[in-house]
Amino acid sequence: MNTQQPDPPIPPVVTDQAAEHEAAKQRILELAEAERIPVEETTRVRGRRGRS
Repeated sequence: MNTQQPDPPIPPVVTDQAAEHEAAKQRILELAEAERIPVEETTRVRGRRGRS
């Protein structure tokens, strides 16, 4: 016998908030990727400082 009740429906406000949260997370990740400095560039600069 299965006496479990089905899960209640998720209110639209909760799903809207989850969608907004995911969209904000994607925007932040895109900004971080755009501002990221490749490792090769940071290593090259560090090497120049050590030679002077």
